[in-house]
Amino acid sequence: MYNVKKINAISPVYHGILPNGEYNVNSDIENPDAILVRSANLHDMPINDNLLCVARAGAGVNNIPLDKMAEHGVVVFNSPGANANAVKELVLAGLLLASRKIADGIEWCKTLTDGETTVEKQVEAGKNRFIGPELEGKTLGVVGLGAIGVLVANAGVALGMNVLGYDPYISVDHAWKLSRAVSHAMSIDEVIEKSDYITLHVPLLDSNRNMIDADAIARMKNSCALLNFSRGGLVNIDDVKAALDSGSLRVYVTDFPEGRLVGQKNVILTPHLGASTPESEDNCVRMVARQVNDYIKTGSIVNACNYPNCMLGRPTMPRIAILHQNVPNVIGAITQITSGEHLNIENMVNQSRGAYAYTVLDVSDEPSEDLLKRLKALNTVYRVRLLKP
Repeated sequence: MYNVKKINAISPVYHGILPNGEYNVNSDIENPDAILVRSANLHDMPINDNLLCVARAGAGVNNIPLDKMAEHGVVVFNSPGANANAVKELVLAGLLLASRKIADGIEWCKTLTDGETTVEKQVEAGKNRFIGPELEGKTLGVVGLGAIGVLVANAGVALGMNVLGYDPYISVDHAWKLSRAVSHAMSIDEVIEKSDYITLHVPLLDSNRNMIDADAIARMKNSCALLNFSRGGLVNIDDVKAALDSGSLRVYVTDFPEGRLVGQKNVILTPHLGASTPESEDNCVRMVARQVNDYIKTGSIVNACNYPNCMLGRPTMPRIAILHQNVPNVIGAITQITSGEHLNIENMVNQSRGAYAYTVLDVSDEPSEDLLKRLKALNTVYRVRLLKP
């Protein structure tokens, strides 16, 4: 029986993957083997010794201390792509809101009352102030062609837009899913200079914080609309406000409101609604529940944020799974200790990611407790697990 702690409200669809009898999933567990979390801040949470993994039902993991978890031998999972369709649909709404002055028109209609003239006459007389362009034939620049960016780019093609996509790190899987009608931009500068609409779909990193600043905006068309449904820190808000005031940027649409943007003319704010659909929540929970189940039972790591991915089948012989530092001589020390007990290593997998690595040994016979203790005693090793067939 494995104990899984729920933090935040978690969709109950995990029951089909983490069934009662094998898993005790509850919100008041003291020393869990795994954690399911959404947005709760775990940075100050103590890490119990038996915690194996933390699964974030969503994409962003800013609320989880990745290195701290890694150094305690805790794998952190997320659910990339599970909310992709929900975000795509909100981006499409953002494109329409940026074009047709729909939000302004709605607010104006709320002020109408029958008086000297009827509401109908006021509408006919005032609707021309909300004229806006159509999307068809315009150029949509998509920065980042991951799970969401690909869907947005393909939807832009379906709307009759000319789509420019930029992503120097696009995966083979995402490239296969991309419409042939999407043009490949050779640089982000090309997207910035040619697009009527620019939408951002990249993770927030130190290297791209404030990537849209005064210099980038100066190279955009004055009629350009900027959409940010990825992360607020990608955009320099002060530079955007100045550009909106000067007319060098037509409109900014974002799912990340902050005080400096509230009340700003030509800014459209939505309250972080990107993944706020029941379908998206269910998809995220199903994905991370599978990852937790696979890791606990087989040692497989899929969609990890602090350790390398490592796809494994069910063990058919004793399996030693070792989370450790990615430094020289670790593998030699592990195999020396293992061979000292005259165990034959039938299969070995080693994967690394930055400062951390994962080594899995399928061995001929079950290792002794002493062998496992000696592996755990290595100062380069964070955690050792024995998985039985």
